[in-house]
Amino acid sequence: MTYRGHVKNGVVVLDEPATLAEGTQVCVEPLSNGTNAQDSGASPNWAETFAGVQGKAQTLPEDMAQNHDHYLHGVPKK
Repeated sequence: MTYRGHVKNGVVVLDEPATLAEGTQVCVEPLSNGTNAQDSGASPNWAETFAGVQGKAQTLPEDMAQNHDHYLHGVPKK
């Protein structure tokens, strides 16, 4: 689960209340003032990473999404 917050007086303050157990380890990743990951220097998301190959598969079977295990591993079709 991801929680959003901001820094106030040097302390991370969550925007919404969250119940976390005492001693829970967390990871804090600074974001830019905007919401675009490219502006903040953060790693691109999956859509940005695979933008160059989206829509390239033209010859797959029409039922590939439903029966991918059949085509990849040979299990019976659903």
